[in-house]
Amino acid sequence: MLSVGLTGGIASGKSTVAGMFRELGAHVVDSDEITHELLEPGQAVHRAVVGEFGDRIVLPDGRIDRRVLGAIVFGDSARRDVLNGLVHPGVAERQEAFLRRVQIEHPDGVAIVDAALMIETGSYRRYDRVVVVSCPVAEQRRRLEARGLTEAGIDARIASQMPLSEKARYADYVIDNSGNLDETRLRVRDVWTELRGLAVSA
Repeated sequence: MLSVGLTGGIASGKSTVAGMFRELGAHVVDSDEITHELLEPGQAVHRAVVGEFGDRIVLPDGRIDRRVLGAIVFGDSARRDVLNGLVHPGVAERQEAFLRRVQIEHPDGVAIVDAALMIETGSYRRYDRVVVVSCPVAEQRRRLEARGLTEAGIDARIASQMPLSEKARYADYVIDNSGNLDETRLRVRDVWTELRGLAVSA
């Protein structure tokens, strides 16, 4: 099995690229989805986060209001570190379980872990190959604005992550997602061909 870390910046199109790899036959786990599951009511991580940040982040149905929580942590790096410390161990555990499962069930497969902060946390070192999805900052801003974020919110989110130009230095493959989807899909296919070859020969 070949393990691959897929990362990028906010609004770079990382999830879109992950979906393209999945269509081609990759086994993909989305770390954002893992985080959502861990933050569901009844989960230990949910209790820990609410205990740390208070009832102001809780919606009437008990779920965490991610917009409120985001406004807190994206404006305060110390609070963001606290949140990451509560959430990341559980995410890492689920990622490792996914990789073990793929290793057993698909020993010649390609397992892709989609995670935004693997360069920042150093977890990218766990993978055989690293793919970075990139686009210009102006395009990131345009996409975030289309999601309804304020200019201050956009600034805070982009500033909270390593610049894409720097992330690209850690990549075995860079996928430019600034053009149209057909162009992105062609690049994904090229990378996939190489990843499959490496998995089969491993």
